[in-house]
Amino acid sequence: MDNIYIEYTFKTSPKEPTTEILIAELGGVGFESFVENEDGVVAYIQKNDWTPTILEDVFVLNSKEFSIQYEHKEIEQTNWNAEWEKNFNPIQVDNLVSIRAPFHENPNLPYDIVIEPKMSFGTGHHETTHMMVQHLLNIDVTGKKVLDMGCGTGILAIFAEMKGAQPIDAIDIDSWCYENSIENVKRNRCKHISVYEGDAALLEGKKYDIIIANINRNILLNDMQTYTSCLNEKGVLLLSGFYSEDIPVIDNEVSKYGLTLKNTIKRNNWVALQYQK
Repeated sequence: MDNIYIEYTFKTSPKEPTTEILIAELGGVGFESFVENEDGVVAYIQKNDWTPTILEDVFVLNSKEFSIQYEHKEIEQTNWNAEWEKNFNPIQVDNLVSIRAPFHENPNLPYDIVIEPKMSFGTGHHETTHMMVQHLLNIDVTGKKVLDMGCGTGILAIFAEMKGAQPIDAIDIDSWCYENSIENVKRNRCKHISVYEGDAALLEGKKYDIIIANINRNILLNDMQTYTSCLNEKGVLLLSGFYSEDIPVIDNEVSKYGLTLKNTIKRNNWVALQYQK
């Protein structure tokens, strides 16, 4: 059973922001992996986490503003890499950072991140990962202790090390993400990243200069006290995984712990916020 996945193929119109909203909602009901294409997105959930009514709480499917068609089927896990190679395109951030698979040509930008795309989230294609890379481009991370919470494929941790951060902890609750991050850390010859499988409970007693939390609104709100208590004085907290309309509730929670909003990046309807302690 562990090797069986249910694959949903969604055709969305208009593609944006429909696809982004759909991915966020699917993640909230248990879908763990997404491959965007020109028609929309293909989403995956483990069969033992799936029920026939899994989509009942995905509100965007009932919105009159968007048109979404879908079908689903059962697949074997071994088909995953072939699916990635067909759908994963290299990306560039501000003409400075490239995020690509080993089978893509190196564009020779200042920073080149190579990931072996498997069934994990955070390939750089999602708006939030893209914006977090932009935040890190604008921050001096040299010699700083960094936490990448909800690390996905490990892109942000890898990029932080490339910019001089050390040591770095990368944490994800999903076993696919944990295993894929370990592989990608090795692939990029990183020497200062430790990858852990788990949640915010792993942070007890730890301190960081920079905390990156690219997850979703509810988890961020639930774990905010933990993040802020782990942040050193004058530390930086980077948050993403939510929409522009969520800023007030996020900002209200963060401000309880004495942090100040310093910078906001928006991309379509997604946002990434930079706070200072």
